[in-house]
Parts: sequence; structure tokens; C-alpha cells
Amino acid sequence: MRTATELSTGPIVLLGPQSDYVEVGAVLDELEVDGRVALVTAGWQENETEDAALAGQVRRPTINLALHARSERAHLEQPDFAKASAQRQAHLMHLHQFYRIRLEGVDEAAHAIGVRHVDAELLREQQSVTVEQFRHLDQDHLQRCQAAWSKFDAQWPAAEQPAIARERASIAAQIARCSAVVIAGGHVAVLLNRLRLFDVLSNLGTRPVIAWSAGAMALSDRIVLFHDSPPFGKNLSQLFDVGLGLANGVVVLPDLTRRVHTEKCDAVARFTQRMAPAECLGMDPGARLVFRQGRLRQALAHRLRSSGDVERGWRLILELPVDRASRPQGPETRLQG
Repeated sequence: MRTATELSTGPIVLLGPQSDYVEVGAVLDELEVDGRVALVTAGWQENETEDAALAGQVRRPTINLALHARSERAHLEQPDFAKASAQRQAHLMHLHQFYRIRLEGVDEAAHAIGVRHVDAELLREQQSVTVEQFRHLDQDHLQRCQAAWSKFDAQWPAAEQPAIARERASIAAQIARCSAVVIAGGHVAVLLNRLRLFDVLSNLGTRPVIAWSAGAMALSDRIVLFHDSPPFGKNLSQLFDVGLGLANGVVVLPDLTRRVHTEKCDAVARFTQRMAPAECLGMDPGARLVFRQGRLRQALAHRLRSSGDVERGWRLILELPVDRASRPQGPETRLQG
């Protein structure tokens, strides 16, 4: 089986939150995209087709791949597969609940240790123990999630389900007529599951992909849920699942300034040490990451450091030689961060 970065060889551009989608059109201009653009708005769920504002800023012909609607239709046609999918999701939900209970135990212990008046070196040692405990739980959880997916895929191969196979063929035909793919945000689990279900990555080729918010998270190799002031529950970051692997070696943190108390250096330090060696990159409006072959080549973002400070406006530019002969479907990026 080919890897994600072998399936998609064009530039992958991740953006900060989009309020008016103006930046999406600008990036398409910079990438010299000429032709129809495929839209993925499955994360919006039942509002998937309300894409007029986005299509207007794309300023090119668009076609909405309608992944959410297709999944609803396919599940209605194949109730046994739909039932098995629901059972898989229930199992994953329980795994998340048990994982979070364990995370909360480590977090409470870390807080109790952190307020002790002890030697500074001993306290740093114990903080390292806390980070290792978090890392162990994170890795164990991801392995359990992957095992659940592997078991389901072996028992219920999506390619062998007639309704899903038909939708996959239709999606492949639509993408074949497009010059780029745009992936919006929304509900990350819904978006990720639909992209997986219809094997969208296998059709990308050299086409550029532009994504933001949940779309950007789904394209990374590990999806991290985070919020220092959640509407309910404790503010405890957690690994959600493995991503699609088009943007490797980074933890994508959309809307960082609004969602994270970046002045709390101890918490930032613990988070970045927990996620190492990945770069933790905050994606506020105006941020931009460019990947090729899964590797980060250009960046403008807020970089969280293991020391606990935040390097705002961090830039990276690693230019690649331009090979015009190898870009039949997607041009080389000219983005400069």
C-alpha cells in the first residue's frame, strides 16, 4: 500500500482560520491554479452545500464533492455496514473516555506535585516523569485507535461495499476534472472519517491541496484536541487519532491565541515536551504552512517552544528546485511564508 505522501505529491498548504475565504483565492492565484476546484466541506455536516461564500472567493469553477451527503446515502443503502460503522465509533468513543480518565489522573498528580516546596532540581525531575506518563498514554491510545480501525477495515473493506465503491468512483471522476482541492474546517471527526471512507487521498496526484482549521488538522499525522477554556469539561489536551499524513512532524493548533493561555509558560512547556519531536505550530489568521512530500518546507506561524515561550511570527523558507516538466496537474508553490 502506498503512503499518503506517495498518493499526493503536490504542495499541501495549511492556513489559519478563514472568516471570509479571501486568502483561499489568493493562495490559488499564487499556485497558478487554472481550472476547476474541488471543495470538501463535509466538516460542516448538514450545511455542507452552503458553500456560496467560499466558491465566490475561489473565483474559479467549483464542484462540491459532497462527502457527508454521500456517506449518508451509502449508509442507507448498506445498513449492515452502517451498523458496523456505528459500533466502531462507539468503541472509539469508549477508548477516548478511558484515555481521558487516565490523563486526568496524571494531570491531578502533576498539579499536586507542582505545589510542593521542594528542591528545584527534584521538581524538574518529577515534571519530566509527568511528561513521560502523558507520552505513554498518548502512544497507547493511538495504538488502540489504530487497532480498532485495522480490525474494522479487515472485517468490512470499504472497497468491497457496492454503494461506497460507486461513490468512490464518482469522486475520483470529479477530482480528475479538477486542478486543486480545497478542504474546509468544521467537525474534525466527521471530516476525517469521510475522507477515509471515500479514500480521497488516492485521487490527489500532483494537485495542490489547501486546507484550514479541522481540514488542516485532518491532514497532519497526529490530531490533537486542545482548548484552555472549553465550554465544558477540563482543559486537558488529548490525542484524538492519527491523521491522514500529508503534513508530518507538526502539531497543528488552529486559532491558538483565542484558545490557549500562551502566557502560562509551564503549561506550554509541558505540552511541547509531550508532543516532541513534532513542532507545535499555532495557526492564527494569516498563518501558512507549506508541505511537500509530507515535509514542512515553508512556514509563517506561532511556534511553541519546549522552554514554554511562544515564538510569534516564526518563519521558515526551504525552497525546492522548480521542475516544470513534472507538474501536469499542480504547479510548484511560490509561497514565501
